[in-house]
Amino acid sequence: VQLQASGGGLVQAGDSLRLSCTASGRALSTTDMAWFRQAPGKGREFVAAIRSGGGSTYYGDSVKGRFTISRDIPSNTLYLQMHGLKPEDTASYYCAARSSYNRIISSAVGRPDMYDNWGQGTLVTVSS
Repeated sequence: VQLQASGGGLVQAGDSLRLSCTASGRALSTTDMAWFRQAPGKGREFVAAIRSGGGSTYYGDSVKGRFTISRDIPSNTLYLQMHGLKPEDTASYYCAARSSYNRIISSAVGRPDMYDNWGQGTLVTVSS
């Protein structure tokens, strides 16, 4: 699976932004996918995940109620809609996909090692 992320930029606190991740080589509906982020000097943090098939969604505690993960199957694109952005949301955002057709167990969807295909990061900077 090849992934191409886009949509990052510089915004002000409280603004909204939508990230996109275009996939090729695999239909999105057949793979578990996720967004992670990494701020300078910090580890990779789970943001959101969407399961293959029915599309159940999961969110990291810091973004619940503000971010929404979704997918558009015809265009094979994964999205991350972000509202109420805060300076602490500043990070490079990465989309990720699992190669295996075996689904990740629910308790592990937030683990980066469950995903073996990664897009390049797209930088989101939120000014106060």
